[in-house]
Amino acid sequence: MKQLKWTVPAVASACVLALSACGGDDESSTTGASGASDGGGSAQTQGIDPASIASAKGNVTFCAPALTVEAAKAAVKQAQAETKGLKVQVITLPDAADEQNAQFVRRQRAKSGECDVFESDVVWTAQFAAQKWLMDVTDYVNGRKGEFIPSTLQTATYDGRYYGVPEKTDAGLLYYRKDRTSTPPDTWQALYSAAKDEGGFVFQGKAYEGLTVHFLEVAYGAGGKVLSDDGKKSEINSPQNLAALKLMADGVKSGAVPKAVLTYQEAESQQAFDSGKPGFMRNWPYAYSIEKESKTAAVRKNFEVAPLPKFEGGQAAGVLGGSNLVISKFSKNPEGALKFVDVMTKPDAMRLRATKYSLAPVLSESYDDADVKKALPFSDALRTAVEQAKARPVSPSYTQISTAISTNVAKALSGRMTPEAALEAADKSISSALSTF
Repeated sequence: MKQLKWTVPAVASACVLALSACGGDDESSTTGASGASDGGGSAQTQGIDPASIASAKGNVTFCAPALTVEAAKAAVKQAQAETKGLKVQVITLPDAADEQNAQFVRRQRAKSGECDVFESDVVWTAQFAAQKWLMDVTDYVNGRKGEFIPSTLQTATYDGRYYGVPEKTDAGLLYYRKDRTSTPPDTWQALYSAAKDEGGFVFQGKAYEGLTVHFLEVAYGAGGKVLSDDGKKSEINSPQNLAALKLMADGVKSGAVPKAVLTYQEAESQQAFDSGKPGFMRNWPYAYSIEKESKTAAVRKNFEVAPLPKFEGGQAAGVLGGSNLVISKFSKNPEGALKFVDVMTKPDAMRLRATKYSLAPVLSESYDDADVKKALPFSDALRTAVEQAKARPVSPSYTQISTAISTNVAKALSGRMTPEAALEAADKSISSALSTF
């Protein structure tokens, strides 16, 4: 029964390699279903009737990095009965996040209908929605709202509407040596104190997105915020954020955090923990499988994972990673695209992607699935981490906001700037970024 066909046309690969020649910035390229215009402001674009999924058919092109494409192929193949009539093509985008973002932006500026569905990093969805590049999927999401972990839905919103459907999620975890610490510290303050005697605490301290995420994990726990509730004003320079940054800076100064952390991204912090010296590490779930294969026996046999600690007097918090599936406003087959998204976000697809590709589910029920629990032994800690996590600032200016945070937090950690001065500088940069949109 040939109900579904996967095709990776040569022209698609050529377009990925030479995007500008295939419609990258060509304003005369194909236009799509919506008549909405480009530009900032309110993101009112055309919606898709969820009932249209039942009769949807035709061609759908999915544009995503390699791992997601492979997982999508398997999920759609598994759901052949539901995908009857769909012919799904794929265009594999680069793995590097900034290159994926650039390819998405070029296509949408050109009003290209080449990609019906994109995988969007959770921090891009608001940016793309603000440009009126995405279909409104509010009616569809509202029909399934109770299935998703609430925090994951936050990442798909802009201006009070849904412009994406959560696909996979991620949240930071605390890795610790159970041969040194029988139970993980329950506060950041206790963690920094214990780290002095247990080889140190390593995390992603280089001035990049990873440092923004970790600072927010601590700051959110202290009750801090980055933007006002309406997203229009900077609130980075607050007593709560200052308390978080002082704790982190004092940690470097005291030796609880090795100064080498200031050069670490994910891989370097994982390698440092793998050496066997640090007693604690903050990292993503992917590091679990790596440490299980560690050449350092003491690490391989004794590490454990836990949700991130809370801030003393505050609460536990985290920051969501992951991605959403978004439908291009220029799609020639938005109904088919929504049908594809529906298949990709159903429980069967979540189970397959978790067990075969270690992708963290966005559906609550998936964490009770026996197969998922077996594939992800730390799934209980991961679910807690995801449930307590918050979205990064939802703003079309997110890139500039993140840069303002990571740059100035790094200066505070290295002692080149006081925490007070760092937050003042970040506040000035964020306010400037907000004023330009």
